[in-house]
Amino acid sequence: MDSCLVMVLILVCWTMAKAESNVSDGLTLESVRDSLIRQEDTIVFCLIERARFPSNAPAYDPSYFSNPGSYGSLVEFVVKQTEAIQAKAGRYENPEEHPFFPDHLPPSQAPPHKFPRLLHPAAMFVNVNKIIWDVYFNKLLPLFVAPGDDGNYASTAAHDLDCLQALSRRIHYGKLVAEVKFRGERKDYEPAIRSRDKKTLMDLLTDQNVEEAVKRRVAKKAMTFGQEVKLGDGSKGKYKVDPAIVSRLYGEWVIPLTKDVEVEYLLHRLD
Repeated sequence: MDSCLVMVLILVCWTMAKAESNVSDGLTLESVRDSLIRQEDTIVFCLIERARFPSNAPAYDPSYFSNPGSYGSLVEFVVKQTEAIQAKAGRYENPEEHPFFPDHLPPSQAPPHKFPRLLHPAAMFVNVNKIIWDVYFNKLLPLFVAPGDDGNYASTAAHDLDCLQALSRRIHYGKLVAEVKFRGERKDYEPAIRSRDKKTLMDLLTDQNVEEAVKRRVAKKAMTFGQEVKLGDGSKGKYKVDPAIVSRLYGEWVIPLTKDVEVEYLLHRLD
């Protein structure tokens, strides 16, 4: 074999091995779990803040907000414009961030930052934000906001964006969950990945006891963070967001969508 070709092959193998090593740098199951627990706080607080406002239907009606170039409702306009500004500031250079309207993003104008390479490059582009958008507006929102119209449409849209981004970050964190689990039990995951066996991958990723504990914990946080405090009579106030709804959010949507992200990530993990 030609010596130049041998050197090229050695360099390629070394580069792949180095990349594989870099993927795991600083990534542990404990650090991932700690982040997921902290993100629960953010999600609960975002829901509480959104619940301050009623449904405010005009914020979602394309006929209400007629701004040339927005092509949608006030909420869509706020999300697109905010994401564009944040993209210029470099937000989406971070692989943990996922825009809802990626086709509308300008390039970053911020100095580049070298984020840790924790994910496998071929699998980084899994994005379920379209599903998150649909779930949030059509299934979740009607469960925890009161009917009515107080005219605070811009504030309503801003708090919707906070909720969407918090949910998106939490659900797409499944990529890191999948990566750390894959590295811990590679021999179990590789055959299922090679055979594209989604059911086996889902079974490997599922821990019913952990999922039930998460649902109980977020309900407890909703009770703790969202209780109306009343002084004098010693009685408990009502909750700003029903804890059962927060538990349902996780049980029906956050956890299943996170596992969908994990499976899709793993299907590309050996690319």
